[in-house]
Amino acid sequence: MNKYVVVFMVLLSTFTVNAEPVNRIFMAGDSTMSVKHVKDYPETGWGVPFSTFFNETIAVDNYAKNGRSTRTFISEGRWEKLTTQMKAGDFVVIQFGHNDQSKHKVDRFTPPTMFTENLTTFINDVRNKGSKPILMTPITRRHFTDNGRIKETHPIYADLVRGVAKHTKVTFIDMEKITKSYFEKLGDKDSALRFMHIAPNLHPNYPKGVRDNTHLNALGAREVAQLVLNELTLIDHELVYRLRQPDPKHLQLKY
Repeated sequence: MNKYVVVFMVLLSTFTVNAEPVNRIFMAGDSTMSVKHVKDYPETGWGVPFSTFFNETIAVDNYAKNGRSTRTFISEGRWEKLTTQMKAGDFVVIQFGHNDQSKHKVDRFTPPTMFTENLTTFINDVRNKGSKPILMTPITRRHFTDNGRIKETHPIYADLVRGVAKHTKVTFIDMEKITKSYFEKLGDKDSALRFMHIAPNLHPNYPKGVRDNTHLNALGAREVAQLVLNELTLIDHELVYRLRQPDPKHLQLKY
């Protein structure tokens, strides 16, 4: 082989390995999406496994934070920091509602009118930068009724998100309905395995145990991330063309 061809191939390989991502996915949301501190494991936000789905042309910046509403996400400067980083062609996943609706927690509560205005502002800010918003309703909480159905846990705020999606014609995924259906099919017992249910004396982070029907564990986070990816596939979103290629040995496996 010509020595100049060899040199070119080495340089091309080096460039490919060290190439910067072409675009970024920014994630704006609350604890159901966020990266966790080790002291909180195995609590896991679905944004964590979601970030592993994409090839080297995409990087994921997860700005989601426990306890944040649209109001506090703005007041703490998180939204401003996110928007200063994004550029044309990037993507922004927006998912709020859990904390906005918490009237008893005045540090985070967002009145319905303000919630709608904040979501609309987020979408407009993203579009004005030439980036692409993806709006989602919050994932369901796990509260079963006696008839095996999950209670509606965001009766006002999920509908407000749907209204904003319709008004702004933004790319929209109704994760409340999707996760509600998914966990109902699993049933009370099996769905609990996806949430923070740990008996006492099993995990050093929770010596007295925990029974939490809002926050996902690693299994639940992975499955919710897969549900998001499935919905992006169903609507033929451009991100599904930026997924990582499977290891060839994995193509020999089947379910």
